[in-house]
Amino acid sequence: MMAHPANVIAVVGAESTGKTSLVHELTRVLSGRGVDVVMVPEVLREFCDAHGRTPAVHEQQGIAREQTQRILDASRSHDWVVADTTALMTAVYSEYIFRDHSLYDQAMLDHSTSALTLLTSLDIAWTPDSFIRDGAHVREPVDTLIRQTLIRHGVSFQVVAGTGAARVNHALSAVEHVIGGGAGASAALRGKSQWRWYCDNCDDGECEQHWLSRLK
Repeated sequence: MMAHPANVIAVVGAESTGKTSLVHELTRVLSGRGVDVVMVPEVLREFCDAHGRTPAVHEQQGIAREQTQRILDASRSHDWVVADTTALMTAVYSEYIFRDHSLYDQAMLDHSTSALTLLTSLDIAWTPDSFIRDGAHVREPVDTLIRQTLIRHGVSFQVVAGTGAARVNHALSAVEHVIGGGAGASAALRGKSQWRWYCDNCDDGECEQHWLSRLK
Protein backbone atom coordinates (compact mmCIF):
# COMPACT_ATOMS: atom_id res chain seq x y z
CA MET A 1 0.00 0.00 0.00
CA MET A 2 1.21 3.49 -0.79
CA ALA A 3 2.45 5.75 1.96
CA HIS A 4 0.55 8.86 2.91
CA PRO A 5 1.03 11.77 0.52
CA ALA A 6 2.70 14.87 1.89
CA ASN A 7 -0.50 16.83 2.48
CA VAL A 8 -1.59 14.94 5.61
CA ILE A 9 -1.70 16.30 9.16
CA ALA A 10 -1.68 13.18 11.32
CA VAL A 11 -3.07 13.43 14.86
CA VAL A 12 -2.05 10.57 17.15
CA GLY A 13 -2.11 9.98 20.89
CA ALA A 14 -3.29 7.78 23.72
CA GLU A 15 -6.98 7.39 24.49
CA SER A 16 -8.93 10.31 25.91
CA THR A 17 -6.34 12.93 24.97
CA GLY A 18 -8.66 15.03 22.82
CA LYS A 19 -7.66 13.76 19.36
CA THR A 20 -11.12 13.80 17.80
CA SER A 21 -12.08 17.17 19.22
CA LEU A 22 -8.78 18.62 18.04
CA VAL A 23 -9.19 17.21 14.53
CA HIS A 24 -12.69 18.66 14.24
CA GLU A 25 -11.56 22.06 15.47
CA LEU A 26 -8.49 22.25 13.24
CA THR A 27 -10.58 21.29 10.21
CA ARG A 28 -13.24 23.86 11.06
CA VAL A 29 -10.76 26.68 11.58
CA LEU A 30 -8.72 25.94 8.47
CA SER A 31 -11.82 25.55 6.33
CA GLY A 32 -13.11 28.87 7.64
CA ARG A 33 -9.90 30.49 6.42
CA GLY A 34 -10.35 29.21 2.91
CA VAL A 35 -8.14 26.13 3.02
CA ASP A 36 -9.40 23.12 1.07
CA VAL A 37 -9.27 20.67 3.95
CA VAL A 38 -11.13 17.56 5.06
CA MET A 39 -10.99 15.38 8.16
CA VAL A 40 -10.70 11.60 8.14
CA PRO A 41 -12.36 9.95 11.16
CA GLU A 42 -10.98 7.08 13.22
CA VAL A 43 -11.83 3.71 11.66
CA LEU A 44 -11.38 1.91 15.00
CA ARG A 45 -14.22 3.89 16.56
CA GLU A 46 -16.48 3.06 13.62
CA PHE A 47 -15.61 -0.61 14.02
CA CYS A 48 -16.42 -0.56 17.73
CA ASP A 49 -19.70 1.28 17.18
CA ALA A 50 -20.74 -1.13 14.42
CA HIS A 51 -19.79 -4.36 16.23
CA GLY A 52 -20.38 -3.38 19.84
CA ARG A 53 -16.92 -4.58 20.81
CA THR A 54 -13.22 -3.91 20.35
CA PRO A 55 -11.40 -5.77 17.54
CA ALA A 56 -9.67 -9.11 17.87
CA VAL A 57 -6.03 -9.52 16.97
CA HIS A 58 -6.80 -10.85 13.46
CA GLU A 59 -8.95 -7.79 12.72
CA GLN A 60 -6.29 -5.22 13.49
CA GLN A 61 -4.57 -5.33 10.10
CA GLY A 62 -7.82 -4.66 8.26
CA ILE A 63 -8.52 -1.62 10.43
CA ALA A 64 -5.02 -0.26 9.80
CA ARG A 65 -5.38 -0.75 6.04
CA GLU A 66 -8.77 0.93 5.97
CA GLN A 67 -7.46 3.91 7.94
CA THR A 68 -4.63 4.41 5.45
CA GLN A 69 -6.90 3.94 2.44
CA ARG A 70 -9.36 6.55 3.63
CA ILE A 71 -6.55 9.03 4.17
CA LEU A 72 -5.23 8.33 0.68
CA ASP A 73 -8.67 8.75 -0.87
CA ALA A 74 -9.21 12.05 0.93
CA SER A 75 -5.80 13.37 -0.09
CA ARG A 76 -6.60 12.88 -3.77
CA SER A 77 -9.56 15.25 -3.69
CA HIS A 78 -8.44 17.87 -1.14
CA ASP A 79 -5.39 20.07 -0.67
CA TRP A 80 -5.04 19.08 3.00
CA VAL A 81 -6.21 16.20 5.17
CA VAL A 82 -6.48 16.16 8.97
CA ALA A 83 -6.49 12.52 10.09
CA ASP A 84 -7.95 11.35 13.39
CA THR A 85 -5.19 8.76 13.95
CA THR A 86 -3.28 6.70 11.40
CA ALA A 87 -2.28 3.05 11.07
CA LEU A 88 0.42 3.82 13.63
CA MET A 89 -2.15 3.79 16.41
CA THR A 90 -3.45 0.38 15.35
CA ALA A 91 0.10 -0.98 15.40
CA VAL A 92 0.74 0.51 18.85
CA TYR A 93 -2.40 -0.99 20.35
CA SER A 94 -1.65 -4.31 18.67
CA GLU A 95 1.63 -4.37 20.55
CA TYR A 96 0.20 -3.11 23.83
CA ILE A 97 -2.87 -5.36 23.93
CA PHE A 98 -1.86 -8.44 21.91
CA ARG A 99 1.97 -8.27 22.03
CA ASP A 100 1.82 -8.28 18.23
CA HIS A 101 4.58 -6.28 16.50
CA SER A 102 3.73 -7.31 12.97
CA LEU A 103 1.91 -4.13 11.91
CA TYR A 104 4.68 -1.63 12.57
CA ASP A 105 6.61 -1.77 9.30
CA GLN A 106 3.62 -1.06 7.08
CA ALA A 107 2.11 1.39 9.56
CA MET A 108 5.23 3.51 9.62
CA LEU A 109 5.60 3.34 5.85
CA ASP A 110 2.04 4.66 5.64
CA HIS A 111 2.56 7.31 8.30
CA SER A 112 6.08 8.56 7.72
CA THR A 113 5.52 10.88 4.77
CA SER A 114 2.77 12.88 6.48
CA ALA A 115 3.49 16.60 6.44
CA LEU A 116 3.03 16.92 10.20
CA THR A 117 2.53 14.58 13.14
CA LEU A 118 0.74 16.00 16.17
CA LEU A 119 0.93 13.98 19.40
CA THR A 120 -1.73 14.87 21.96
CA SER A 121 -0.29 15.03 25.47
CA LEU A 122 -1.65 13.47 28.66
CA ASP A 123 -2.34 16.75 30.44
CA ILE A 124 -6.14 16.61 30.18
CA ALA A 125 -8.30 14.41 32.36
CA TRP A 126 -9.21 10.90 31.26
CA THR A 127 -12.93 10.39 30.67
CA PRO A 128 -14.78 7.09 30.13
CA ASP A 129 -16.34 6.23 26.77
CA SER A 130 -18.33 3.01 27.20
CA PHE A 131 -16.27 -0.10 26.37
CA ILE A 132 -14.02 1.70 23.88
CA ARG A 133 -11.58 3.07 26.47
CA ASP A 134 -9.52 0.84 28.73
CA GLY A 135 -8.73 3.28 31.54
CA ALA A 136 -6.38 6.05 32.54
CA HIS A 137 -3.66 3.53 33.38
CA VAL A 138 -3.08 2.70 29.69
CA ARG A 139 -2.36 6.26 28.58
CA GLU A 140 1.23 6.53 29.77
CA PRO A 141 2.49 3.22 28.31
CA VAL A 142 0.69 3.89 25.02
CA ASP A 143 2.12 7.40 24.87
CA THR A 144 5.57 5.94 25.47
CA LEU A 145 5.13 3.41 22.65
CA ILE A 146 4.05 6.13 20.23
CA ARG A 147 7.04 8.32 21.06
CA GLN A 148 9.50 5.42 20.88
CA THR A 149 8.14 4.32 17.51
CA LEU A 150 8.25 7.78 15.97
CA ILE A 151 11.78 8.38 17.24
CA ARG A 152 12.97 4.95 16.13
CA HIS A 153 11.74 5.62 12.59
CA GLY A 154 13.11 9.16 12.49
CA VAL A 155 9.68 10.82 12.28
CA SER A 156 9.55 14.25 13.90
CA PHE A 157 6.47 15.20 15.85
CA GLN A 158 4.95 18.12 17.71
CA VAL A 159 3.46 17.51 21.16
CA VAL A 160 0.17 19.37 21.61
CA ALA A 161 -0.43 20.44 25.21
CA GLY A 162 -2.67 22.79 27.15
CA THR A 163 -6.38 22.91 27.82
CA GLY A 164 -9.32 24.43 26.02
CA ALA A 165 -8.57 27.09 23.44
CA ALA A 166 -4.88 27.03 24.35
CA ARG A 167 -4.62 23.41 23.21
CA VAL A 168 -6.11 24.20 19.81
CA ASN A 169 -3.94 27.28 19.39
CA HIS A 170 -0.87 25.18 20.20
CA ALA A 171 -1.77 22.72 17.45
CA LEU A 172 -2.79 25.46 15.05
CA SER A 173 0.57 27.19 15.35
CA ALA A 174 2.31 23.98 14.24
CA VAL A 175 -0.13 23.50 11.38
CA GLU A 176 0.30 27.07 10.18
CA HIS A 177 4.05 26.62 10.11
CA VAL A 178 3.63 23.70 7.71
CA ILE A 179 0.88 24.96 5.41
CA GLY A 180 0.84 28.72 5.88
CA GLY A 181 2.91 29.49 2.81
CA GLY A 182 2.25 26.35 0.84
CA ALA A 183 -0.09 25.42 -1.95
CA GLY A 184 -3.74 25.34 -1.00
CA ALA A 185 -3.41 27.88 1.80
CA SER A 186 -5.29 31.12 1.40
CA ALA A 187 -3.87 34.55 2.09
CA ALA A 188 -6.12 34.68 5.16
CA LEU A 189 -4.15 31.83 6.73
CA ARG A 190 -0.67 33.26 6.30
CA GLY A 191 0.58 34.99 9.43
CA LYS A 192 -2.73 34.60 11.26
CA SER A 193 -2.61 32.57 14.46
CA GLN A 194 -5.63 33.78 16.39
CA TRP A 195 -9.11 32.33 15.92
CA ARG A 196 -12.54 32.45 17.49
CA TRP A 197 -15.45 30.09 17.70
CA TYR A 198 -18.99 30.70 18.87
CA CYS A 199 -20.73 28.27 21.17
CA ASP A 200 -24.44 27.82 21.77
CA ASN A 201 -24.33 29.65 25.10
CA CYS A 202 -22.22 32.73 24.45
CA ASP A 203 -20.13 34.48 21.82
CA ASP A 204 -16.88 34.34 23.74
CA GLY A 205 -14.30 32.41 21.71
CA GLU A 206 -11.99 32.21 24.71
CA CYS A 207 -14.61 30.70 27.02
CA GLU A 208 -12.75 27.58 28.10
CA GLN A 209 -15.66 26.18 30.08
CA HIS A 210 -17.84 26.04 26.98
CA TRP A 211 -14.98 24.62 24.88
CA LEU A 212 -14.29 21.88 27.39
CA SER A 213 -17.97 20.91 27.46
CA ARG A 214 -17.66 19.93 23.83
CA LEU A 215 -15.21 17.19 24.77
CA LYS A 216 -17.80 15.31 26.83
